[in-house]
Amino acid sequence: MANPSGFVFYDGPSLIDGAPIIGIAVLHSENVKTGDMVQTFILRADQSPLAAIDSGDDASICGNCVHRGTDGPRTCYVDVGKSVMSVFGAWARGSYPLVSPTVGARMLQGRAVRMGAYGDPAAIPARHWRALLRFADGRTGYTHQWRIPFAQQLRSLVMASADTASERDVARAMGWRTFRVRGADETLGAREIVCPASDEGGKARQCITCQACDGADRPGKASVAIIVHGRMARHFATA
Repeated sequence: MANPSGFVFYDGPSLIDGAPIIGIAVLHSENVKTGDMVQTFILRADQSPLAAIDSGDDASICGNCVHRGTDGPRTCYVDVGKSVMSVFGAWARGSYPLVSPTVGARMLQGRAVRMGAYGDPAAIPARHWRALLRFADGRTGYTHQWRIPFAQQLRSLVMASADTASERDVARAMGWRTFRVRGADETLGAREIVCPASDEGGKARQCITCQACDGADRPGKASVAIIVHGRMARHFATA
């Protein structure tokens, strides 16, 4: 396929529960916060994203993320009915070819990559991410699976998603850098900075130029925090 708008870089079992999943890289984005980063989507291969949410099978690609809504209201910030369903539909129509890691890496040469625009990067083996990112010009990414042994190989690539200060402290003790959601009245911790792309950060930079959320590849690098916003805000509680 000549000049596809994206491609499948992984088609195999989820590391979370073994269910069939796919990893799709969409080459261009109009996302105002991130800028024109390559957006990667991690989806069930056997059902639509909305069907997976309804059945609870989104656990295969989201794991133990509290924002799935299994024990309360769904607070995930992603509008699955729009962008994610659009990507799934394009894949179902054959718009995204399956490519080898070598070809995928060349297609992303010089591009910044967002690991997990939807879905948790830990569902896909770290070796596939490393192969895909070989020639990329940086990345951002987050995982809620940071407590789980198989996810530890991603520490140098992505941030641990922390929903409380106590989670941040535990994740840091395990060697992760963190991206923490905080209340508007919560202060920053030691070695924790405001997200430059946030409202409180003055939207000074887009993710494509900031790339502070690139994992723990450099010891001592600060973690990042953002004030809760969107549909999460009214259900947010600190601990």
